[in-house]
Amino acid sequence: MKKNMFNIQSQEDFTKVTIEVFKHQFKNNSVYRSFCDLLYMHPSDVSKIEEIPFLPIQFFKSRKVLSSLEEVQETFTSSGTTGSITSKHFVTDIKLYKESYLKGFAHFYGNIEDYVVLALLPNYLERESSSLVFMVDDFIRKSKNIESGFYLNNIDELAKKLINLDEIGQKVLLMGVSFALLDLIEKHQFKLKNTIIMETGGMKGRRKELIRNELHQLLQSGFGVDEIHSEYGMTELLSQGYSKGSGLFETPPWMKVLTRDTEDALTILPLGKAGGINVIDLANYNSCSFIATQDLGKIHKNETFEILGRFDTSDIRGCNLMVL
Repeated sequence: MKKNMFNIQSQEDFTKVTIEVFKHQFKNNSVYRSFCDLLYMHPSDVSKIEEIPFLPIQFFKSRKVLSSLEEVQETFTSSGTTGSITSKHFVTDIKLYKESYLKGFAHFYGNIEDYVVLALLPNYLERESSSLVFMVDDFIRKSKNIESGFYLNNIDELAKKLINLDEIGQKVLLMGVSFALLDLIEKHQFKLKNTIIMETGGMKGRRKELIRNELHQLLQSGFGVDEIHSEYGMTELLSQGYSKGSGLFETPPWMKVLTRDTEDALTILPLGKAGGINVIDLANYNSCSFIATQDLGKIHKNETFEILGRFDTSDIRGCNLMVL
């Protein structure tokens, strides 16, 4: 089943694999099984993906969410705010995470070896257990380019490198947290033609929260680019959605986003209706693939989606979210 998830070609393939993964996790994940039992939901009751129960993301803070008896190879933790309880994602097959993010990136952007990968992720670099840093570090290695690398506070050196690489026509991917990208353009101005600017969200209390349009307008102007790209990911997911502009995200074939009614969490909404974001991530085969996040969003008819904010009662989290 793990092999099949990366070979999905159609909605029928996705539905078939998803229901098999649901059966596997119902049988092997005690936390998820207990949740399904509370809802009186059994695999025999499920014939389509909208009927599958979605585990509230808060369980990653209080339980060991695992569908495998294999040894845990990596434990990713959320950043959280001071004094808050962090989420923990126990990963028993790190190869599955690598395959997911490498194939996911290639699906939208092509071969990582075509890019110089520059990372401006200061607050994440200060934590050893960030799934984002793990992914970007591997991107840097897989790019096989000596110019690729992380930048902490040395933004003058980064600015010089960005300008030089862009001028020679080198394709560049600059991934950065919002506040650090803003710091960079406050000190330097650019007119980049061969560079993708990808924000990974997160003000982390370092700056006033901005709505996405305001943030992206500032970044577009400062970097001299037509669009700002974004990554939608979180500690609890082993796959990512990407936006190539306008805050509209797409998912790779083994990932799907649905919206749920904010008043009735078991009701899946039709396309175009704003609600809570539910994520199916088949790469979470060994944890839980069905997660009810604390994000609010809307799915459009072409299945692109946008993030509109967060539930008021949820903790502030440092992924790709702007509080409206």
